[in-house]
Amino acid sequence: MPNDLAASGSERKPVSDETLAARFSDLWRRCSSLGSDGNPVTAWAIIDRSYAEPHRHYHDKQHLSHCLDELDRAHGAIPHPDRVEMALWFHDVVNEPGKPDNEARSADLFLDLASGVMPDDFVTAVAELIRVTTHRHPPEDLDQRFICDIDLASFGCPWECYLDDTNKVKAEFPGSAEEYYGKKRAFLEAMLRRPRIFLTDLFNARYEHQARENIGRLLGLIDQRAC
Repeated sequence: MPNDLAASGSERKPVSDETLAARFSDLWRRCSSLGSDGNPVTAWAIIDRSYAEPHRHYHDKQHLSHCLDELDRAHGAIPHPDRVEMALWFHDVVNEPGKPDNEARSADLFLDLASGVMPDDFVTAVAELIRVTTHRHPPEDLDQRFICDIDLASFGCPWECYLDDTNKVKAEFPGSAEEYYGKKRAFLEAMLRRPRIFLTDLFNARYEHQARENIGRLLGLIDQRAC
């Protein structure tokens, strides 16, 4: 489901719930073991409800569809694209602002839904892919590097888009403005200290320069309390 942002870096276009439901259902059935109950209805209902929660401003279906666009563009370079795609559907399914264990709980939810339905090695790998989107630990393989890059791809979008995303993330923050600025600055500075923000050559070539430019510009606004 490519959109114009993926192609040109411009404004994102919404994707219908029907399109998302059809894509998820195809993936769920494709990844289910032969002879298992591969019915995606329960899993889709959870995803549909979760990503539509009213407190979500950034971690919503638009972010999800953007991640899927980035996956589609990189599909041929990803060793196990179905694993990465399944993890993307679930990586923000649990989203309680301010909680440090959202990714772990998202992985546990996937384990509950997929265990016995999909092959054990697939389920284990997807759960690890979900957990690595905390961005707290170095990814262990190329699939994990790709999901991290996909999750951070919005850092490399044009400035107006990046600033809009930043405002949406801020709207989800449960603490004070000063707490937000402090944590945001620490995170952004940690990103800039990395030798590479994007860990795969594909995403590094595509987004690294713009991402560093965006982060530097945002840090200036944070200093002025202007964002």
